[in-house]
Amino acid sequence: MAIQSVKATINGQTYTLTYNGTTGKYEATLTAPTITSFNKEGGYYGVTVEATDQAGNVTTKDSADSSYRLVVKEKVPPVISNLSPAANARVTTASPKITGTITDEVNGSGVDTTTFVLKVDGVAVNNANVTFTPVTNGYNFSYQTSSLAQGSHTFTVDCKDNDGNAAMQKSISFTVDTIAPSLNVTAPAEGYITNQTSLTVSGTTSDATSSPVVVTIKLNGADQGTVNVSSGAFSKAITLSKEGANSIEVKVTDSAGLSTTITRNITLDTIAPTITGIELVPNPVDAGATYIIKVTAAD
Repeated sequence: MAIQSVKATINGQTYTLTYNGTTGKYEATLTAPTITSFNKEGGYYGVTVEATDQAGNVTTKDSADSSYRLVVKEKVPPVISNLSPAANARVTTASPKITGTITDEVNGSGVDTTTFVLKVDGVAVNNANVTFTPVTNGYNFSYQTSSLAQGSHTFTVDCKDNDGNAAMQKSISFTVDTIAPSLNVTAPAEGYITNQTSLTVSGTTSDATSSPVVVTIKLNGADQGTVNVSSGAFSKAITLSKEGANSIEVKVTDSAGLSTTITRNITLDTIAPTITGIELVPNPVDAGATYIIKVTAAD
């Protein structure tokens, strides 16, 4: 008897195959399902083939035979996002935590954490020390660094999905800065007393890791405006308006947010002393003899 029809059922859709005289086979060109088979039971789409002869006899083959299993792979790579520290960040700890998110498309094969590679300054970390927390379509990850040196560092993240698609590598550079900037206030000196309302505050500062720095000066809590810093030196003319005790706060802050503060306590005294009495004893005095002058004065 001759074959009457050959049909194939894949993913719930039945197709009729056409005999190809050249190959001697029943064939059909089909479009693969749009969703990966990775998450299907067994990781494949089942294929059932049914052949019917002219007498109505039917033979069926299905996916019990591994050759009748259709494996479909998606081609969209996962995405690495939400990385911290962020690009060009300045962190004030030598042990920053590196975190991020890796997600695959909806209905994708999913993120394969066994392919995850995190490198810090070119050295791959042990994935056993990386924490993966499931989120929708992927994972959040975190890794605790330790004892990074002052200055610039770089980390890279790579990962694939379960169908082998590689995410675009992400590379982040950041700076570790745990050292506050130096500050030296050269004028005025602590305890300085003056009768002049005009005063210049001056000094030097430096920060090897997070320059440039910003210097602020407050007089009795009031900000005195922009302070120019040139080659680490600064000076600012201020006006004392309060008789008596005054407080000058000089603060330098680097770009990592670390700061150093020095306070100078000075006194403005513009009131002249008073003289209320002068005594000369004895008076008159013999020529060549000694005498005492006594002055009563207050300030």
